[in-house]
Amino acid sequence: MGTTDFFTRVAALNVTGNLQMTISQGIDNNLIVSVMLNNQQCTDQAGKLIPPLMLKGSAGELDEGFFDSISAPLQKTSGLLVNMETYLKQQEEARKQSAMEKEKAETERKEKEARQKKYKEAMQKVEELEKAGKFREAWIKVPDPAAFPEYADVLKKRRTALTARFAPDLFSMNPEPLPLMAEPGEGVNNDSDSPEMEGSDYIDLKNQS
Repeated sequence: MGTTDFFTRVAALNVTGNLQMTISQGIDNNLIVSVMLNNQQCTDQAGKLIPPLMLKGSAGELDEGFFDSISAPLQKTSGLLVNMETYLKQQEEARKQSAMEKEKAETERKEKEARQKKYKEAMQKVEELEKAGKFREAWIKVPDPAAFPEYADVLKKRRTALTARFAPDLFSMNPEPLPLMAEPGEGVNNDSDSPEMEGSDYIDLKNQS
């Protein structure tokens, strides 16, 4: 039995998928060959709309021109199916990325709203304490500027203003001097024999009797 290069030439087509071939007998001793490339990896339903490649001719004609007739169309179909699957995968990946970005944006929005709510509640408490004259307590309730960098300048100024209300600048104070206290007996002379003070209006009461 002689050899054939049929399968060698099929392998040389280098197509992706399952090559399905159906041969039926036609009229006038012609053969009808149906060639269909099925790529199971392609999930795009549009791939199923590609019709099979149909060839008709005598056995000799098919022997001579079969592979020349199917090579280009099958390779084109193979590339199309591969591209369709690649497109679908990229589309799915894009959808996932889009969903992730939306989820990320939604999470960031909720976190921002929560931070804004926390900031407003804290500042409202500060306002209430300040109006009540509780400046030290109000200072304590001022949020940490590091926790709210977008409001850092506002919070620092608020703390500074509150500090001035309950802790005045000591360097600006001008305390009045305390009165001097006389030592016991100082300024009263009980000794009648003591000499008169120079330049004073000393009166000896004993000499006035």
